[in-house]
Amino acid sequence: MMLKSAWPVTRSGNPLAFVRNIAQLTSLRSIPAARTEPKPVNHSLELSNQRKKLLARPGLLGTKRGMISWFTDDGKHYAATVIEIESCEVLANKTVDSDGYTSVLLGQIDKMKNISNGRLKLFENAGVSPKRNIGEFRVRDESGLMEPGTELTADYFAVGQMVDVMGVTKGKGFAGVMKRHGFKGLRATHGVSKAHRSAGSTGPSQDPGRVLPLKKMAGRMGGKNSTAQNLEVLYANGEAGILVVKGQIPGPNKAFIKIRDSKSLYGKSLIQVGLENQ
Repeated sequence: MMLKSAWPVTRSGNPLAFVRNIAQLTSLRSIPAARTEPKPVNHSLELSNQRKKLLARPGLLGTKRGMISWFTDDGKHYAATVIEIESCEVLANKTVDSDGYTSVLLGQIDKMKNISNGRLKLFENAGVSPKRNIGEFRVRDESGLMEPGTELTADYFAVGQMVDVMGVTKGKGFAGVMKRHGFKGLRATHGVSKAHRSAGSTGPSQDPGRVLPLKKMAGRMGGKNSTAQNLEVLYANGEAGILVVKGQIPGPNKAFIKIRDSKSLYGKSLIQVGLENQ
């Protein structure tokens, strides 16, 4: 007695299962080659520049001259700061092709000695006298670049507009926690002996058994970069080189500062500009 095969067979006796279930692959040569552009890296310099909130034009370099009382025509009184703008000129421009971003390099206050060769070449290319202070301002695109040698005066800003002032705060030296962070200190009586202005306990017990980072403790106070935002321009005189803003700005008198348009009001990213143009 002969058993029938479980697989269907052809006339020649070969099973059909392997022929019937075989994958029909297309030849690789029949598929045309297609190149796809790689996705941009999220942490690339190009996308970082698009996300940044930048201004359409650069700012000014100035010197803090002190605070005054400012009275308006309707009798209001404000505390204001006087800023001197002296010989603020454009030195160079940076573009995306050469540096990866767009910015304007400015200098202020003429200086006639103790200048390095590298700095001297920069001033010669711009066609200006050597400067004491140099500052850089990022701009949104190449439309905000300026011709080297252009002088910017105090009336660059309009009266009534808002500006941001950047500077270095006054250095206070080594300070305790009461002066530096506003701690109330320890008790004046009842067992506290010669430790009235100390911080008290600083670290936990067994878990984690150490002082955590960023703990408020005594240390060096001041001498850090600071920005005073949204200050109103009260007075601007281009011929006298005087700019008066409402409120206080960081740094002592005669300090080097940078003034720009208020970034929170006038700043936009390239992504926002693209959505507005659609």
